[in-house]
Amino acid sequence: MSATEPRQPSGLPPALGAYIIWGFLPLYLVLVRSVPPFEFVAWRIVWTLPICLVIVLFRQQWPEVRAALGNRKVLGVLAISATLVAINWFTYIWAIQNDHIYAASLGYYINPLVNVLLGTVILSEKLSRLQWTAVAIATAGVAALSSGAVTTLWVSLTLAFSFGTYGLIRKQVPVGSLPGLTIESMILLLPSAGIAAWYAMSPAGSSFDDSLWLSVAIVLGGVLTAVPLLMFAVAAKRMDYSTLGFTQFLAPSIVFVLGLTVFEKPLHTAELVCFALIWTALAIFVWDMFARRRAVRPAAS
Repeated sequence: MSATEPRQPSGLPPALGAYIIWGFLPLYLVLVRSVPPFEFVAWRIVWTLPICLVIVLFRQQWPEVRAALGNRKVLGVLAISATLVAINWFTYIWAIQNDHIYAASLGYYINPLVNVLLGTVILSEKLSRLQWTAVAIATAGVAALSSGAVTTLWVSLTLAFSFGTYGLIRKQVPVGSLPGLTIESMILLLPSAGIAAWYAMSPAGSSFDDSLWLSVAIVLGGVLTAVPLLMFAVAAKRMDYSTLGFTQFLAPSIVFVLGLTVFEKPLHTAELVCFALIWTALAIFVWDMFARRRAVRPAAS
């Protein structure tokens, strides 16, 4: 790298920030457990859009939003990514509310393997021999955990493939992280408002009117949706998709620990084996990644 060439910012800090927030998200979902999953996803989208618009105006990115809205191809791709992330949100919230903590955790353990698959097959990314060893160990760990969760495996696979495909689309679509999320929220706003109105007209009424505390918690969902998704979109632009995938093991590991401690779910042998293999694979992958980076620096200088 020459002295005058600008250095590409690292995608690791925003990736870690996003996965840490997502890892602790079940603690927040406990606060809104009384809200039906469909209604809660609708409110998440309704309150995500104003937050995105405020940030867009503050950062003066409205011309980028307007340009993307005028591009039919970009708009069509973002409609697909918006649908995928909505499916992911609903499945995850439903799983947490129905005490399928480990199924949700397994989904995001499978997700990094999906990222590696998509990164190598579609984006032609290359992994070293040691990194492929890490992938094999992680696959064995996921297989051990999935063998004891056949009835809820559909939850895990839906989470893994919906978010894996979402990240791939956001990495390739020619629109910035914030404008892209803003347009996704715009696309989902009308059906979300319709769902919220339907619940409001039902005999049970809207959850938003139950109490001030619950209303504040629902509004907070917009912040907890927008911030980590923005971080993830930034990281996806800056990092190899395979590397981003392995970083993602952080989130399900936090969920896994929360399942053991806060939610007091029993730990079975398959889950313990999975946890050990996943973290062994992660250690190998990270060690090889930093070793290769150190080897490149002298040549670059």
